Amino acid sequence: MIAEAKSLLQSRTALRPAIGVVLGSGLGAFADELSDRAEIPYAEIPGWPVSTAVGHAGKLVVGNLDALPVAVMAGRPHLYEGYSPAQVVFPVRVLHAFGVRSMVFTNAAGGINGSLEQGSLVLISDHINLQGSNPLAGPNEDLLGPRFPDMSEAYSRHYRELAKSVATELCIFMPEGVYAGMLGPSYETPAEIRFLRTIGADVVGMSTVAEVIAANHMGMKVLAVSCVTNMAAGISERKINHDEVLETGAAVRDTLVKFLRMLLPRLDRDEA
Repeated sequence: MIAEAKSLLQSRTALRPAIGVVLGSGLGAFADELSDRAEIPYAEIPGWPVSTAVGHAGKLVVGNLDALPVAVMAGRPHLYEGYSPAQVVFPVRVLHAFGVRSMVFTNAAGGINGSLEQGSLVLISDHINLQGSNPLAGPNEDLLGPRFPDMSEAYSRHYRELAKSVATELCIFMPEGVYAGMLGPSYETPAEIRFLRTIGADVVGMSTVAEVIAANHMGMKVLAVSCVTNMAAGISERKINHDEVLETGAAVRDTLVKFLRMLLPRLDRDEA
């Protein structure tokens, strides 16, 4: 099925990007920055799961960021939608087959670390997988990667240094932090947040982890950024709702777009 999906993408665009970007809840505006773009609804790509979450456009956009070809997923599938781990990581595997070698993941997350504020951007340095699954479980796909891939640097240290340099130039506060991946779709309880803080999590969300595991399995370089769209349960007295997540995502749109516009060409030059 990967080969069929790759063939469809090749038939829709002449561009062959080496960099892919995944846009989380409320963060899809960056796709509009691309020129000469081909927009392919997920439903038209063989085997590609359709996004059902509000705030996820559900389309792959391949276009040019100035002169740089980029593949952008405007929305992603989640385990909480009922998809299997293999389905959740299918898009990343297709992009790898399509020629993408570096992935930038973004997501909406709840803030756990008390130094963070709503609207903060956090550079993910590591993750804790509490989703109860791993996309590599079962027979190994030897053509994709090794049976036991190393995850000691799941988020490229060098890419993080480049990202921090860009953030500094743009005067964006962007600390590093550990992302805890939960299954969802219910938000965490205050007791769960206390547990996550104790084990070292700075932010919490319901995506990204499986995709990052699959990308590392295939030897792709990974960078990931969380947008703190709300403070986690018990950190703030406010109730959490998805409208707030989308509103905060929209509020940081311009900042994230500026950051990605400056960062992606540097990642590309680094790979050249």
